[in-house]
Amino acid sequence: MKEPLTTEQLQQGLKHYRRIARQDMLRAPETPHPDAFLRHAESRREVYMALGTYAEAHASDEVIEHALELYRQLPFVTGTPEHEHPDIKGRENALENFFLLVGLDPKTRREARSKRPSLATDAPAQG
Repeated sequence: MKEPLTTEQLQQGLKHYRRIARQDMLRAPETPHPDAFLRHAESRREVYMALGTYAEAHASDEVIEHALELYRQLPFVTGTPEHEHPDIKGRENALENFFLLVGLDPKTRREARSKRPSLATDAPAQG
C-alpha cells in the first residue's frame, strides 16, 4: 500500500474523478444506451461528491473506511446486461476508482466485496 493520501490530495483526486464523470454525462447521448450511461455517470459523480464532503470533516483513513462500508452495502449486479442497474454499477465503479486512488490493498477490497448482498435476496453474500 502506498503512503496515505492527505485530505487535500484526496479532495484533488475526487475532483478529477468528478470532472471525468461530468464529461461522461455530456457524452451520454452518443452512446448505445444514453439513459443508462447518463445515470451511471451521475451515480459516479454523486459518490465522488459525497466522499469529498465526508473528507472535509474526517481523516483520510476514516474516509476510506466509510467508502468500504458503502461498498459492502452495494448489491451484486455483476453479470447483468450492461445497461441494467446503472445506479448500482455507477456507485460500484466510483468506489472501486476511489480504492485505486488511495492505493487500497486488493485483499481489503476483496474482503469487503465478499460481504456484499445479492441483488435478488438482499441477503449478505457468503464467501
